[in-house]
Amino acid sequence: MTRQVRDVMSRGAVAVEPMTPVARVARLMREQDVGDVLVTYDRDLFGVLTDRDIVVRAMAGDRDPNTVTAGSVCTRPPVITLSPDDTTDHAVELMRRHAVRRLPVVESGGCPVGIVSLGDLAASEDPRSALADISTADPNR
Repeated sequence: MTRQVRDVMSRGAVAVEPMTPVARVARLMREQDVGDVLVTYDRDLFGVLTDRDIVVRAMAGDRDPNTVTAGSVCTRPPVITLSPDDTTDHAVELMRRHAVRRLPVVESGGCPVGIVSLGDLAASEDPRSALADISTADPNR
């Protein structure tokens, strides 16, 4: 059953400014139990920063996490986004086509309002799947 993205997305995604040090972002991800943050500037989407980006683009590159910024290692525009009115089928199609696991959800003016993950879609479309179980499990702290 196709649903709208607004029905499955995580609202109030964690956001940071481009000049935020990666070390601070990593701590925020741990505190909020998320694997990604939206990088925003003046309420506009600047990019997306994942835990993998931090490892591959900052740490593995021997960059100092206290001085390297979110804006310098995030995935920058054009970032693939969804509207809250898009369908979950469209979200799945975009994830497949672009080989991504998370998509920012933005309103018509480009203002981010949430994020939809592969896990969100799995929990919505096939709640008894292994991915849905993993996605809805309590955090490993």
